[in-house]
Amino acid sequence: MQALFSIIGNDALKESLSAALAAGRLSHSILLCGEQGTGAGYAARCLAADYLYPEGGDGARMVLSGQSPECLTLEGEGASGEIRVERVREVRRAVFNTALSAKGRVVFIKGAHRLNEASANALLKVLEEPPEGVLFVLTSPGEANVMATIRSRCCIYTLAPVPQAACAQYLERSFPGQDAARYAALFGGRIGTAKRCMEDPVQRAFLRDAMQAVQWIENKDRYSILVLFAKYETDRAKAQTLLRFVRTLCSAALRESAQAGVPLSPKRAGVCIEAAGRALQLLAGNVSSKLVLTNLAGQITREIPAE
Repeated sequence: MQALFSIIGNDALKESLSAALAAGRLSHSILLCGEQGTGAGYAARCLAADYLYPEGGDGARMVLSGQSPECLTLEGEGASGEIRVERVREVRRAVFNTALSAKGRVVFIKGAHRLNEASANALLKVLEEPPEGVLFVLTSPGEANVMATIRSRCCIYTLAPVPQAACAQYLERSFPGQDAARYAALFGGRIGTAKRCMEDPVQRAFLRDAMQAVQWIENKDRYSILVLFAKYETDRAKAQTLLRFVRTLCSAALRESAQAGVPLSPKRAGVCIEAAGRALQLLAGNVSSKLVLTNLAGQITREIPAE
């Protein structure tokens, strides 16, 4: 079976990419768009496996596990998370070398929205005149996030979260005996994020803190929120992760999913999503984490005027 058909849901995307592969008319540059956790990274590996090893086998399995020498990866680095022009140039040189054992090579560009102007221009040179047999697979949360010059060179496909029931079925098979239905409800069918949380105790610890936070947010308990945030104020990356989990729980509250069990009113959830989003933008810059989190605690526990 083709690797693409192991993707849960997104049937139109699977069929379209498979048909293009079978007919030999797949674009040399594919942009897969999907919110975090919808599986764009996994879909990219599946496409690469089917492109390089249409008959499957050990080569395809190495691609799916991220261990294939025929696959090169570009992704953000450092505090800025930008894809640096030096790395693009390195990969550009590498793709002109002879492929090792498959029919070609694949270049993964994880987070194409993290290309800056210099790195995007360097990539354009190879996208406009791609070497024979090289497939570029870019991922991004959304089409609009990617520079127009890059976007225009790609064939664009979008992944959507799978239906909650299908997500729950997959998680139950993968993690029998755990509360799969609740995780599917919490993450709104985003299989990748739910799976990472169920298998990784570090992620589950973030989820527990986020769930405690939303309880205090609903009770307007600013002091307890500040105590919790104090654990994170010296580690910007961890603070960002916590706030993403808080936003995820707020989204579940807005969906009013009983299975998610988020103790937060939809009105306060909406306020919290906006405030946490602004805080994440500030944390991505050079603003003091302590200042950002302190201000956020005030914003999300204030009284909400009646309409």
